[in-house]
Amino acid sequence: MDSHRSSGDLLADRRYRYAEACLAEGDAAACADLAGQAIEIAPRFAAAWLLLGRAREALSATADARAAYEAARRLDPADTLGAGLHLARLGDDGRGALTPAYIRALFDGYAPRFEHHLVEGLHYVGPALVAGVLPEEPAIFPAVLDLGCGTGLAGAALRGRAGHLTGVDLSPAMLARARTKGCYHRLVEAELGAFLAGEPPGSADLCVAADVFIYCADLRPVLAGIARVLRPGGWAAFTVQSPSSEGEDPLLGADGRHAHPDAHLRAAAAGADLALRVTKEAAVRTEKGVPVPGRVLALQRSPG
Repeated sequence: MDSHRSSGDLLADRRYRYAEACLAEGDAAACADLAGQAIEIAPRFAAAWLLLGRAREALSATADARAAYEAARRLDPADTLGAGLHLARLGDDGRGALTPAYIRALFDGYAPRFEHHLVEGLHYVGPALVAGVLPEEPAIFPAVLDLGCGTGLAGAALRGRAGHLTGVDLSPAMLARARTKGCYHRLVEAELGAFLAGEPPGSADLCVAADVFIYCADLRPVLAGIARVLRPGGWAAFTVQSPSSEGEDPLLGADGRHAHPDAHLRAAAAGADLALRVTKEAAVRTEKGVPVPGRVLALQRSPG
């Protein structure tokens, strides 16, 4: 069993597995009872608290569900289990809901089926969209950073236009698969902001991020970090998800992804002194057969 979903007590773990099965079969009341029994045996069992919250939410006991989710987050401060996402759905501020620990655990588990599910199941075209908004000149960007590289789909799409290609990702399992692509000169396991802060200023000619910023709430520090590492005249290209209604601030949707309105993108670009060169409407992927509205953008650092 995943260490994040084990209490270390065999009896509590067994109750937890039975509770999971009950919820999967639609019996939320039985799930709540069994999860409660697991918690009685192992009170610090964060995953059982999260499962209890899900069961209570299914039973429309919202206040009790919130209390269970808050207990799960207290016991799992890094929020590997994603209690913050559930609390955001119940009305909490969603800006900190997607923690690095949660994203790492999510994609470590997703890595074996990532490409098949994303490309075949969700018709993902992010790398092609990003490559498609790059300028014709220079023909080759000497130093390229693939931010949130995952299994290397964007790196493969940019193979012919990158001199030295660096990929960075939170998930070691995803990086292991990116390594097999053979297109990266350097792969780094790191959180995006920390990685950008650690790179030499003015050391990159191009930064790309395909379907990555859906996991970032505020793009102002991200674009500022990108601007810092770009050489004068350097480029950035990335995709974002479009919100269902236009406003000033990013929104965390029911799908657990952040959507960024144009006002936020313009402010973030201006604050980083990046000129917006291209904005195109584009569906990066589909969900349940329906295209997810989004945009693909290209920005340039001032040549001066």
